[in-house]
Amino acid sequence: MSCRAFRWHVPLLAVLSLLISGCTATASRARDTRDPLESINRVAHHFNEDLDRALLRPVARGYHRVVPEPIQIGVSNVFFNAKYPVTMVNNALQGKFVPALSDLGRVTLNTTLGLGGVFDPATSAGLERHDEDFGQTLGAWGVPSGFYVVVPLLGPYTLRDGIGSIVDDFAEPRSYLEDDGTRYGLWAGDKFDRRVRLLDADAVLDRTGDSYAFIRSAYLQRREFLVKDGITTGDDLEAELEQDLAEDPPRDP
Repeated sequence: MSCRAFRWHVPLLAVLSLLISGCTATASRARDTRDPLESINRVAHHFNEDLDRALLRPVARGYHRVVPEPIQIGVSNVFFNAKYPVTMVNNALQGKFVPALSDLGRVTLNTTLGLGGVFDPATSAGLERHDEDFGQTLGAWGVPSGFYVVVPLLGPYTLRDGIGSIVDDFAEPRSYLEDDGTRYGLWAGDKFDRRVRLLDADAVLDRTGDSYAFIRSAYLQRREFLVKDGITTGDDLEAELEQDLAEDPPRDP
């Protein structure tokens, strides 16, 4: 793991430390035992929400309105294909060797015939899209999720998924590009592309009485769903909604 690839995490940890030291307790409310840092997390959540409303959402809406849909889909496909080796490796680490071989075929086909991932011939060829990350791998190995935390600029995680996301970031090919501007630009572009694809969720979140509690519930249940490969307890509608709003499989332009 290169020190340079780790740099962008340091300011976020510093901001979180300031929030921890400066935040006062919120009014008494029903506590979720998975969220012992709720008062701190709510500060980070409202910061992220204000930033999104002021900047990210308007820019994402402008992009979605102006850029033709085939181009948007092609861009999404490229970012998805670039990250797909992470899925392949995590399938292998979980002992899912047949899906890992399918992942190898998928990324090879989309990178070559799909022109770097712009197109998605692998889906047409019957190669299933998988969704695995190191947080799920740790869960499959029996590591508990740990407490829930909202990171400024990045959003919700559990302790396990936060650690997993750092490992996944190092595993992505872009982390080893020599040019800092290109590497950080690709990271920002990927996050922006995901924001564009979540625009449909805005109307639902705007109608919730407590967006923090809603997102927390949906996120935690979604992660449970992924770690257990779809075997979950309960039938919470919030979990179903989060599953619908999660990253859709990219399509052909």
